[in-house]
Formats: sequence, C-alpha cells, structure tokens
Amino acid sequence: MTGPSVSGVLPSVLRLWFGVIAVLAASAVGVLGVRYAGDGEPGMVDTRVGAAVDGASASWRDIALAMDFLGEPVGATALVAVAVVGCLLLRRPRAAVLVPVGVGVAVGATTLLKSVVGRTIHGADNLSFPSGHTAFLTAFALVVTLVLTGRFGFGRAAGTLFVLVAALVAGGVMGWAQVLLSAHYPTDVLGGWCIALAVVPATAWLVDRVADSRR
Repeated sequence: MTGPSVSGVLPSVLRLWFGVIAVLAASAVGVLGVRYAGDGEPGMVDTRVGAAVDGASASWRDIALAMDFLGEPVGATALVAVAVVGCLLLRRPRAAVLVPVGVGVAVGATTLLKSVVGRTIHGADNLSFPSGHTAFLTAFALVVTLVLTGRFGFGRAAGTLFVLVAALVAGGVMGWAQVLLSAHYPTDVLGGWCIALAVVPATAWLVDRVADSRR
C-alpha cells in the first residue's frame, strides 16, 4: 500500500465498512438510551446476564478489579502514554494524535450521555449508561488495531476482522469486569462498546482529513 492507505490512521480499505459500522453503532446507542432513559432498575437482559456472573470467586473478582483499574484515570493514562510513545517511536505522528483524541472523544461521549439518559444503578447519584470503562478500552483497542492494520497493509476482510475481534475482546473483558463488580448493567456495557465503535472511526477519519489538508 502507498499514500493515504499507509500513512492514514483509518485505512482506505476500511473506510466504507467502518462508516457503516459507526452508523449502526450510533443507532444502537440511541435505541438503548431511549429504552433506559431515567430508569434505575435492570432490564430482562440485565437480570439474566447478571445472574450468569453472580457468585464469582474472589480470584475472579481480583481479575475484574485489575481490569477495572485500566479504565481508571491512572491506568488509562498509563495505557495511552505507552501507546503514544510507541507511535512516536514508529514515526506515526497521526497515530500518536489519534490515540489520546480517539479514546478521549469516546469517554467524553459517554460522560455526556450519562447526564442526558439519566439511567442509574445503586442509587440516584450513580449514573450508569453507557459504561465509560467499556468505551475506553474498546476505543483503545480500535485505535491500536486500526493503526496496525494500516501499517501492515491488511486487506479489507482481514483488517475488518482483526479490528472487530480486538474491539469485541477488549469490550467483552472490560464489560464482564464491570458487570461482575456491579458497577454497570450489561446493557450499559453494550452502550459503551457501541459508543467506541461509533466515534473512533469518525475521529480517525477527521484526523486524516486535517493532516491531509496541511500537506
């Protein structure tokens, strides 16, 4: 690959696919947000999934706490810093910009939506939809794998599969931790995952547009 396909943070072969995915993900967030607006109780799906992870041993809770730490300010900052340094060492300035901007937009969107939707857990002061922790780690995985897809020249099918599997694993593991720790309902986790899928491709496209316009 040459040109934008190599230097761009959103590989050209993935733009159409991830544009569609972003629209679908944003639509899912909207549907879930309307469904659970102002709610303070688990839905049917939340109850069933929550029951499946209930009663986990102390060792599993320790793992969940370690995953949760990655979404806290200290852990998240460390992950982002390592990724930015790696991008700079690889001479990928656009990627170094996308890492903090992409995850920042995802987390910012969840913070805004929490106030708009007003769903709560464990009391009126604990806004829960969507999950910021899940959005963060999913967005981080999306950013890193999009950069790797472009760097190694993956094709449309391989690149799409690589990025989506990474996003699913990252979101699934963090989501499991949040549900196990009773920090979020499963549908909050789904909302956070979809937020990342909606905003990261758009942010990557914007970073490429701005960088190309300055050439």
